[in-house]
Amino acid sequence: MSQSITSQTSLHDIATPEGTFAVLAMDQRNTLKRMYAAVGIDDPSDDDLIDYKADLLASLNGSASGFLLDPTFGTPALSRLDDPAFGVLVAAEPSSRGNYNGEPRASRDPELNAAWVHSLGGHAVKFLIQVRADRPVAPGEPDLTAEAIAVITDVIADCRGSGAPSVIENLIYPLPGEAPLSPEQRSAAIIEAAVALDALEPDLLKLEYPGSPEACRRLADSIKSPWAVLSAGVGFDEFADVLKVSCDEGGASGFIAGRSVWKETVGMDSTQRRTFLESEGRRRLDGLVSAMDGRARPWTEVRPS
Repeated sequence: MSQSITSQTSLHDIATPEGTFAVLAMDQRNTLKRMYAAVGIDDPSDDDLIDYKADLLASLNGSASGFLLDPTFGTPALSRLDDPAFGVLVAAEPSSRGNYNGEPRASRDPELNAAWVHSLGGHAVKFLIQVRADRPVAPGEPDLTAEAIAVITDVIADCRGSGAPSVIENLIYPLPGEAPLSPEQRSAAIIEAAVALDALEPDLLKLEYPGSPEACRRLADSIKSPWAVLSAGVGFDEFADVLKVSCDEGGASGFIAGRSVWKETVGMDSTQRRTFLESEGRRRLDGLVSAMDGRARPWTEVRPS
């Protein structure tokens, strides 16, 4: 059974013994419901989703240094395991976020804080934000980037005060009326946002792949925080390649990724998904761990503990 954690925690609690990150992301809530709808299941119950995540935890326990869980379905699933031997990150961003004319608008529920994460059995706070640091501000409009930076500043300060590491995830997004970004523009947006968040000194950044070895090198030269690459739902083989480049060229400290390992199991019954996860899912997760072995930069080399 999971237990409340009242003492201070650090990145050591979610890292491998080598100081790298092999974290399986299972914090999807609304995204998971949309994945169910895509396979013809429009209204899975809360119990269905808790059962699903419990099967993921039980089947893949032992290969990951940590699991990223949501508080709605993930941490209730965690409570079904006896003495889990892995680190736990808990998603602390609101499940539904506001917007301004279609752009994501940052907000934080102060009750979903580091102490709350510890009470759920979590070792680290993960907070998703969507920052376009290059966003222009028109007269009379809110500065959405400044609002997001203020929210993350509060998150990091709360984590420091409560003794829990802060893991800040950023996803860039298209601005209203913006043409599809070229690969170069997308790389620039990812790196510019990372620089803005890095200035706040989070314990760990969870970032999108910036698109190329050259962009990874620019990212590495631009930030001081350790970072882990996310999978953004791409296939396993593609993400394994992305992980290698992120570590070799970008100094990434590992991965925080999920769907590339388990997405095919959405809609399966419990027996089917456990069979898949215990064979193919385990193979994939172990493959990602092998892909970063000897490549990922220990976080303690980036920011000494």
